[in-house]
Amino acid sequence: MRGLRALASALLLAGCGGTAAERPAQVSEEDRAFGAEQHPRLLAEFGGAYDAPQARYVAAVGERIAAAAGLSGECVFTLVNSDVVNAFAVPGCYIYLTRGMFAIVGSEAELASVLGHELGHIVGAHSQRQQRRSLFRRLGVIAMSLTGSERLTRLAGQAAQYFTLRYSRDQEYKSDDLGLRYLRAAGYDPYAEGEMLARLAANERFTAETAGRDEARSIPEWARSHPLTGNRVERALEAARATGLADDALPENEGAYLREVDGLLYGDDPAQGFVLGRRFAHPVMGVTFEAPAGWTLTNSPRAVLLSGPGGARGEFGGGPMPAGDIAAYAEGLAEALVGQAAGDVAGVERGLVNGLESVVVRMRIQAEGGVVPLTVAAYDAGGGQAYHFVLLSPPGRGTMPTTSGADGALIGSFRPLTREEAMRLRPRMVRTVPVGPGDGAASLSARMADPNGRALFAMLNGLKAGERPRPGGRVKLVVDAAAR
Repeated sequence: MRGLRALASALLLAGCGGTAAERPAQVSEEDRAFGAEQHPRLLAEFGGAYDAPQARYVAAVGERIAAAAGLSGECVFTLVNSDVVNAFAVPGCYIYLTRGMFAIVGSEAELASVLGHELGHIVGAHSQRQQRRSLFRRLGVIAMSLTGSERLTRLAGQAAQYFTLRYSRDQEYKSDDLGLRYLRAAGYDPYAEGEMLARLAANERFTAETAGRDEARSIPEWARSHPLTGNRVERALEAARATGLADDALPENEGAYLREVDGLLYGDDPAQGFVLGRRFAHPVMGVTFEAPAGWTLTNSPRAVLLSGPGGARGEFGGGPMPAGDIAAYAEGLAEALVGQAAGDVAGVERGLVNGLESVVVRMRIQAEGGVVPLTVAAYDAGGGQAYHFVLLSPPGRGTMPTTSGADGALIGSFRPLTREEAMRLRPRMVRTVPVGPGDGAASLSARMADPNGRALFAMLNGLKAGERPRPGGRVKLVVDAAAR
């Protein structure tokens, strides 16, 4: 988190429709420019690119599928540094896959099926300009209504909703059909698409049964934006059978994938902090806070973005302490945020929060739709380092936050991490190991660094209840990063 910056523009999930599958695939110059503009902004907000050998592998598999779709050299494939299980597409043929998704696929062909599905959304787009205008209308009442403050407008328009847009059943079916076509054309087993959909359904069940997703995370799983309607798995398998090919007649390249996934970071990235339930904790910075009920967090390399009920928005960030004290930091931040926008200070409170000197500045900013309540809370963390929250509500819909409300609870929750808490925040990684003659699910899952080790082991390795790992094969384990 090296500064405060949110997306200045809304992003669009590409849709399917019309007779796109019947015309040559192409990327318009308008869409290419749009995607190129949004690419660095999206990465800055949602985890950044995962710069590791796995990213190059994803790009290579993606290019193979793109060539099968008639888009050779036209697309950009990026592995995103997020443990959320998701994949998405932006006009201009920018395709994103999270490392959470990469961790749960079972073979190179299954990975290719996910990328092919997202390419189907690109190829099937039928009226992106109209959809883009529609999305801008949906993004809420703050964006573009604050005059004179570019920074506040960016904060108000942050695109966490980008991931909550849902495809229709017909759009999903069309992308499934296109994706399967690309799989076969690229030389992969077309049955991998149905197997991948089944794996995603298993991940959804695992999440529900173990409460595996932290409730304060704002980026949803793949199944929320790509609904897994009841018959999608069987429909995909029927389509594979209709090709006339037997299952496994074409390769899935399981071994290649298992070699590449070995060493993948699993779960939270310690460089960005950990989301634990509704609590955020950063072992390097040595700080923690808790989001109120109903609030969500989006972690990124630059800041932690917050979304609350009724359209409330916020950020958590930090910076060096200027000359003076924490009041000078809060004042400078407020001035930078407000810019030339009209407003006034409603109150300033100085005090201690969990032993840290703090300043809370409450302001009222004039916007087209009314008054926007703005709160800046700053803390002196010692060692020349300051941290802060910036919170604002839609014009005319929010009241000034109070210490007794949810905003006050958030502000009051910020504190230093104890040494014991920081030591418990350890990174994890995926390791692939051979299955010995005496190994079973119980013995292998006992090596997992997860409280739901048995269920996670079964989900990651595509095992049904009571099924044993194949002796001589390899399986994925989640272990502490220090374990080798």
